[in-house]
Amino acid sequence: MHHPLSHSVPLLLSLLLAACSGYAPPGALVGMERAAVITRMGQPDREQLIAGANRLEFPRGPYGVHTWFVYFDAAGRASRAEQVLTEPNFMRINAGMAQDDVLTLLGRPGEVRLLGRSRGWIWSYRYENNNCRWFQVELSLEREVRSAGYGEPPECEHNGDRSD
Repeated sequence: MHHPLSHSVPLLLSLLLAACSGYAPPGALVGMERAAVITRMGQPDREQLIAGANRLEFPRGPYGVHTWFVYFDAAGRASRAEQVLTEPNFMRINAGMAQDDVLTLLGRPGEVRLLGRSRGWIWSYRYENNNCRWFQVELSLEREVRSAGYGEPPECEHNGDRSD
């Protein structure tokens, strides 16, 4: 006699693997045509011309912990793919940098919050790390970086019940 869920388990596992593949690293994208990359990665968030190469941006993962930039050559084939939400890229964000330069380095933020008294915005980027941190960029009304650093996302904040 078969258990009623015995046929459901393989189906559930295959659906789970398919769902995870949408967040997985893109693997062998290099050499693929634009349409094939979009079929594999989904619709891009943004398209830019960077240093003569067409670039598509693909934010990924739960809470956007990965953002992939895929570059295309003149023939329309992927020439490079990189995950940009990394600490080395965060270290490149400096006070005085223009908002557009931040977007060029990191893509769109996972969360945007308006600062009180019309002082600007906080852009927050979740990224893969073991410390439950996110990277935050404070932008002025002139849309320039005022400061940047690491913070604790709301899902990790303590409720004040610390015993230290």
